[in-house]
Amino acid sequence: MERLGTLEVKNLNKKYRSQNDDLLVLDDINLTVQPGEFISIIGSSGCGKTTFLRLVVGLEKGYEGEILLDGQRLNGPSLKRGVVFQDHRLLPWLSIEKNVGMGLKNPKSGESRKTIQEHLELVGLKGFEKHYPHQLSGGMSQRAAIARALVNRPEILLLDEPLGALDALTRMYMHQELERIWMKEDITMIMITHDVDEAIVLSDKIVVMSSRPGTIKKIIPVPLARPRDRAGYDFANIKEEVLAEFQLHTDHPFTYSI
Repeated sequence: MERLGTLEVKNLNKKYRSQNDDLLVLDDINLTVQPGEFISIIGSSGCGKTTFLRLVVGLEKGYEGEILLDGQRLNGPSLKRGVVFQDHRLLPWLSIEKNVGMGLKNPKSGESRKTIQEHLELVGLKGFEKHYPHQLSGGMSQRAAIARALVNRPEILLLDEPLGALDALTRMYMHQELERIWMKEDITMIMITHDVDEAIVLSDKIVVMSSRPGTIKKIIPVPLARPRDRAGYDFANIKEEVLAEFQLHTDHPFTYSI
């Protein structure tokens, strides 16, 4: 049986219309993401990365071109595509298990309760089912958000700078956790990030976007064995290749992990 989760973006253009002029945000985007791939998208602020993600999720409409999942044109949000934002967006009045299960049709059924428990264990939150969001650390809250996005078993998980608000040490730990979850679930992941090291640590391919209007400047493969050695020669070469696509200056928006 053919594996599901192939994303094809063909000749994608996105404009925001106003009374005076049309603002072209994305210009002729062409990208294919194979099932099970981990793709990172990087680019300067305002280049259209989040707009692209919102289009794939189905939260944005009114575009030119095609966005196809397994050959079917996307028409609005779907349980086939999960999303994790920079902020965890957990509902503060619900326990962690209820937050994770809120997308299920019948979260109180025996099968749903089992699924919720499985995903809490997957993200390392077993024992925190009855806790509330304010009782968790930032990293734990993001893991709960990832569990919530995965509980419906989507074909693609989209991540919009999911680790951007975390401190450096927690972020490095979450790199390991995110990679472990990706490998365990065998799911397609597309992540937006400003952190070049993060992209290299996690990705099979890095999509480098130009400034507005956003276009794909280059797609850089990351053929490194996992787990990745941040201090390795090959890691440094890929980082140099990514950074070479940008004119660096003192207020450059990218993050360089130590």
